[in-house]
Amino acid sequence: MKKNSSKGSVVIVEDDMLLSLVESRIIEKLGYTVIGKAQSGEQAIDMARQLKPDVIVMDMSLKGKMTGLEASEEIRRFSETPIIFLSGSAESDLIKSAKKLGNADYLVKPIKADDMLNPLKKAVKRKEVKSGKVFSQAS
Repeated sequence: MKKNSSKGSVVIVEDDMLLSLVESRIIEKLGYTVIGKAQSGEQAIDMARQLKPDVIVMDMSLKGKMTGLEASEEIRRFSETPIIFLSGSAESDLIKSAKKLGNADYLVKPIKADDMLNPLKKAVKRKEVKSGKVFSQAS
């Protein structure tokens, strides 16, 4: 993990340890740095607040008191960090709910590196624009 050449920082929120490992390897293979891993919605909220990642990759259905969608609603109260949702379901209601919160993307598992490439690029670019890093004002 080379931080200097990283394309952006990512927090992974996944309650399945094997999937978390696979997602981490895919994200790092694409040149991004995984700066944290959470297994619950509550942990995701804490990590988003403390680590301030460029992107959050979040499973929709987490074990525990809070779903990925509920965690993202809470994160939205204090952060505009783009969230890429992962789900085993292509249910249109879930997709609509995720998009309503202004999240970056929605991918159906299982995922491959090709599936993550463009959503990660878009999310980091969106974060940079919102934070003013690449924003240029035109009069």
